[in-house]
Amino acid sequence: MALRNGNLKFQGYRRENGRVGIRNHVIILPLDDLSNAAAEAVANNIKGTLALPHAYGRLQFGEDLELHFRTLIGTGSSPNVAACVVIGIEPGWTGRVVDGIKKTGKPVAGFAIEGNGDLMTIAHASRQAKEFLHWASEKQRETCGIAELFVSTKCGESDTTSGLASCPTVGNLIDKLDPLGVTTCFGETSEITGAEKVCASRAASKEVAEKFMKTFMAYQEMIERHKTSDLSESQPTKGNIAGGLTTIEEKAFGNLQKIGKKTKFIDVLKPAEAPAKGPGLYFMDTSSAAAECVTLQAAAGFVVHLFPTGQGNVIGNPIEPVIKLTANPKTAREMSEHIDLDVSGILKREMTLDEAGDRLIDIMLRTCNGRLTAAEALGHREFVMTKLYPSA
Repeated sequence: MALRNGNLKFQGYRRENGRVGIRNHVIILPLDDLSNAAAEAVANNIKGTLALPHAYGRLQFGEDLELHFRTLIGTGSSPNVAACVVIGIEPGWTGRVVDGIKKTGKPVAGFAIEGNGDLMTIAHASRQAKEFLHWASEKQRETCGIAELFVSTKCGESDTTSGLASCPTVGNLIDKLDPLGVTTCFGETSEITGAEKVCASRAASKEVAEKFMKTFMAYQEMIERHKTSDLSESQPTKGNIAGGLTTIEEKAFGNLQKIGKKTKFIDVLKPAEAPAKGPGLYFMDTSSAAAECVTLQAAAGFVVHLFPTGQGNVIGNPIEPVIKLTANPKTAREMSEHIDLDVSGILKREMTLDEAGDRLIDIMLRTCNGRLTAAEALGHREFVMTKLYPSA
């Protein structure tokens, strides 16, 4: 593998702001829940476009509203998105999302339903989406260096095989790619409970460690305010328990294997916040729910996702391809249609961790070059916004 001399390349789409994507979507992005029907109608009219319906966007305020805008603007700004049509009920907030995406230089247009109605909005937005689609269809991939890649990771439906093999496989990849200038991200704040001090010790500086602990404790305080007796069946989940993980601490230490043995994280990001300190590993403050976490990481500009699973999670994302790997031979056998890479050979002593890491790099680069992931082929497009508190 070219990794040995650091000469890894992939074929990507270079965007107007210089970032590189691995998909070339034209998305129809509703500002709010009231605009979902119009957005889906446009995507139905113009084949090859992609609507991203979601549940929120009305009467939000404060930091919750800021997160909503950050997620929508980040989603439209993703290097995996060639162009974007925004549809909202009101022109003001619709324009705010359009203006945010426009900073990337990519084609974007907004349409407000208020004063126009669904039918006129759908007609005008459909014509614009068709023009964007023609334009995007002529974009060509170009050879890009590995240092231009942004990779995110989380795990789901973890079991004992996750911490022993599939999460360490991701960690092996991160340890190999970090020196090559790749930008990577992990999260799942609540799922680090019990391993938070070890995680803090992996920060690149005292200041970053303190920022992480402040973020972690704020999440813990939120959980304490809203929990009933404990987090049973949430952390760990029933699937985790069935897979042999009896405590959150066991789950946390397995989770942390995803960041490798040597790599240190250089900053702590807010949900959906784009990294701004250059190449390296970042921690993002996210929910441990799969669809929420991946949606936030995609909105922060990460273009390919690595997802170790034990019992078998089926998560996908509309704009960031999700590569699933498992070390559980039962899952690899019974849920094979969801698995992109089987690393159960590690536990059978048929494969070393180093070999598994190389195989993950290989399938990741093939995905970057255009190979569809299992989740993409099966139509998994889970797009779930994170909400911080009730609306007004």
